[in-house]
Amino acid sequence: MEDTRRSVILTGASRGIGHATVKRFSDEGWQIITCSRDPVPEHCKRDPNWTSHIPTDLADPADVDRFVAEANELLGQTPLHALVNNAAVSPKTDFQERLGCLNGPLDDWREVFQLNLFAPLMLARGFATALARGGKQDAEVSGGGAAIVNITSIAGHAIHPFAGSAYSTSKAALSALTREMAVEFAELNVRVNAVAPGEIETEMVGDEYEPLVNRIPMRRMGTADEVAATVFQLCNPDFGYVTGTEIFVTGGQHLY
Repeated sequence: MEDTRRSVILTGASRGIGHATVKRFSDEGWQIITCSRDPVPEHCKRDPNWTSHIPTDLADPADVDRFVAEANELLGQTPLHALVNNAAVSPKTDFQERLGCLNGPLDDWREVFQLNLFAPLMLARGFATALARGGKQDAEVSGGGAAIVNITSIAGHAIHPFAGSAYSTSKAALSALTREMAVEFAELNVRVNAVAPGEIETEMVGDEYEPLVNRIPMRRMGTADEVAATVFQLCNPDFGYVTGTEIFVTGGQHLY
């Protein structure tokens, strides 16, 4: 890793919002370390800014620890300027039925909370020292500090027809964790914010989502690039006095 270039660690990088966010940071010249259960697509391996991808199962606490150790080894003593906690899981039945409070095994809830809530906390702790180095460097240059961005969801704030109860409550908990972290990490010159997407058009979205467009004031789904742009701006020194905030990228859907 180069001391002279800004660096970001991002989870869930192989598709959707995560992949679009990697591309945005790469286009801006950042060094990027990523992880996901899936390997990086072949065309992305040619990206010179995509420094390293570490296949990781964030639902396994031991694998989270391994990822932290390997990524910190890659960083060495160079600063880390941003951590984006994007990876998440939302289990459904074999018939794509929404899992509520009365159906589905509790083991699924534990896996959801491990990946959607505890993994972001473990990663923030594991990279706190590297982020503090980035925060100190940024504070000296621009006053902005390093940044953590947690990807939450509109489902963490209202009942969603497709997102299950375990997913929704884990994202609500991640919103609360963002506020708690913002206070504690401020002492390290690290800002902590969240981005809550609504209906975003990715490969994971099927035809069943189309009726939801009528509930969106802007009358369209969002794009992964629009979420990625919001994440990037929260890591930008221009947003150096913003912490503990959750930005809704929903086209206004969260207003209902």
